Amino acid sequence: MQRRELLKLMAAVPFAGAAGRLMAAPAAKGAKLLVVFLRGAYDCSNLLVPTSSDFYYASRPNIAIARPGTPDGALPLDGNWGLHPALAQSVMPMFQQKQAAFIAFAGTDDLTRSHFETQDSIELGQALDKRRDYRSGFLNRLAGVLGAGPVTGVSPIAFTEQLPLSLRGGAKAANMALAGNARAGIDARQSQVIADMYRNTPLAKPVAEGFQLRDEVTRAVQAEMDAASRNAMTAKGFELVARRMALLMRDRFDLGFVDVGGWDTHVGQGGATGYLANRFEELGRGVAAFAEEMGDDAWRQTVVVVISEFGRTFRENGNRGTDHGHGSVYWVLGGGLSAQAGGRIVGEQQAVTQAMLFQNRDYPVLNEYRAVFGGLFKRMYGLSPAQLARVFDGVAPKDLQLV
Repeated sequence: MQRRELLKLMAAVPFAGAAGRLMAAPAAKGAKLLVVFLRGAYDCSNLLVPTSSDFYYASRPNIAIARPGTPDGALPLDGNWGLHPALAQSVMPMFQQKQAAFIAFAGTDDLTRSHFETQDSIELGQALDKRRDYRSGFLNRLAGVLGAGPVTGVSPIAFTEQLPLSLRGGAKAANMALAGNARAGIDARQSQVIADMYRNTPLAKPVAEGFQLRDEVTRAVQAEMDAASRNAMTAKGFELVARRMALLMRDRFDLGFVDVGGWDTHVGQGGATGYLANRFEELGRGVAAFAEEMGDDAWRQTVVVVISEFGRTFRENGNRGTDHGHGSVYWVLGGGLSAQAGGRIVGEQQAVTQAMLFQNRDYPVLNEYRAVFGGLFKRMYGLSPAQLARVFDGVAPKDLQLV
C-alpha cells in the first residue's frame, strides 16, 4: 500500500463519542496491542492438536489431525502438542522464531454456551456475579487507565463497522471497517439439473423433498453461523485487511480490535483439509501479513492476542462437526515475546484424557481470560494493582511472562 492510500484511510476514520480530533500518543515506550476475536467459537482441538493423546484420536474418528510424521499430520510443537498443517507457511515459522505462543485451556468461567451471552461477557470483562454495564468494555477501560495514568496514553481503534462492546466507554475510540462480508450463496443450479433428471419418474417426489430438506437445513445452519459471527468479516480476504490494519497501527494507533466470523462448525468441519482448515489458512496468512507490514521495529513492540468466546466439544458430533463447548486456546503473537513464552505452550495444563473433560464434554478453563490479560497488561504497560483493578475489578493477574 502506498503512503497516499494510508493517508486516505486515516482521513476516513470516524471517532466514536467525540466530534474532536483524537490525538495519537505512544503507549508505554511504543507498546501496541491488537485483539483478534474469532466469533462463532473456533475448534481449538484441531488447531492446537493434543498429539500424545489416544483419547483425542478415539474421540474424533473422522476429523482428527493425524500425528506428526504422517501425511497431512500435525506440525510438531513439543512432545504433547502439534499445530494444524494449514498454518505451516504462516504461524509455524513465527512459532519457530519464538514469535508465537499458545495458551491452552483458556477462556471464561461463563457457562451459558451462548455465542451472544459469552461474547458480550468477554468483551465487557466484568464479574459474572454482578449486573452488566454495557457502557464499559475492558479495552476501553484499559485505554482510560493508560490515558490517565503514569504512561503517556494510547489511541484505540476497532476495525469494525460498529464500535464493539470491548471499546465502549469513556475513552475516545475510533472505528473503521476495512472490508465487507463475503457470503457464500446456495447453488441452486445443480439441484435443478438433478431434479430435472428424475422428473416424471417414481423418484421425482423423494428427490425434490430431499433437496427441500437439504436447503432448509443449510439455511438454518447458515443463519446460526451468520448470527454467531455478528457481522464480523470472514477469514477470506483477511490478509489484505490485516495489511491495512498494520499500516494504521504502525503509524497512528496503539490499541486495536478486529473480529473475524465463520467459526461455528456444527456440520462438515473437516480435518487436515476442508472448511475449518481453509479458515485457519486464511487467518494464518492474515496474522503473518500483519507482522510483515508492521516492520521489524514496530513488530518487536506489538502483541497480538487471538481469542474466541469458547471452545467446542471435544468429541465430534454425528455431522462430522463439533458443538458449543467451554475451554479454548488463545494465540499470542509478537516480535518481543519473552524467552519463557515464545515458541512454547504456556499456562496451566492437564494431560488430555477423558477424566480431564469439563462435564465430560469440553476442555476445562484453567487460565481465566481476565487474569491472563491482566498479567499481560501488567508486563506491557507496567500497571499498578490499582490500575489493573480499574480494568478487571477483583481479578488477580496471572503472569505467564508473555513479554
